[in-house]
Amino acid sequence: MSGTRDTERFPSQGPWRDTARRYALLPLRIFLGVTFVYAGFDKLMSDTFFTDSAPGSLVGTLNAVRGSAAIPGMIDLAMENPHGFGYAIAFGEIAVGIGTLVGLLSRIAALGGALISLSLWLTMSWSTQPYYYGNDLAYLMAWLPLVLAGAPLLSVDAMIAGRRGRRRRGLA
Repeated sequence: MSGTRDTERFPSQGPWRDTARRYALLPLRIFLGVTFVYAGFDKLMSDTFFTDSAPGSLVGTLNAVRGSAAIPGMIDLAMENPHGFGYAIAFGEIAVGIGTLVGLLSRIAALGGALISLSLWLTMSWSTQPYYYGNDLAYLMAWLPLVLAGAPLLSVDAMIAGRRGRRRRGLA
């Protein structure tokens, strides 16, 4: 079915439903993008996140969850350089959030978000009982549609794809 348009695969069900289907992932993109940008800046601006002895610090949190993590080796790895790890997570969240919001390398950004969420689920929230009280697993699942679909509308990726398509049609 290569080259088939959405209108051929999915018969029109009216303008409202067609529009809703096309824009269905946009609220998810906005929510995840804003949330991850906020989370990254929140870590960087925090008075306690990089202060090893402060309540709620990264070091304190890593020490607290080490015994209950699914993969304690991930905690050990982070503890080798906790500040470097903290900065990597914060800047990674910001990059993922911005990439998701503007739709630049959107599948790669979504994969990054999924991997961050997976790592947090396997470490920070693994012991949450029942499992559905932990938010990291829900974030992981929320990233998966964006990994699969990317950002086909209102995105830098769509703009680039449109230019490539126009160039190909102009050369053919």
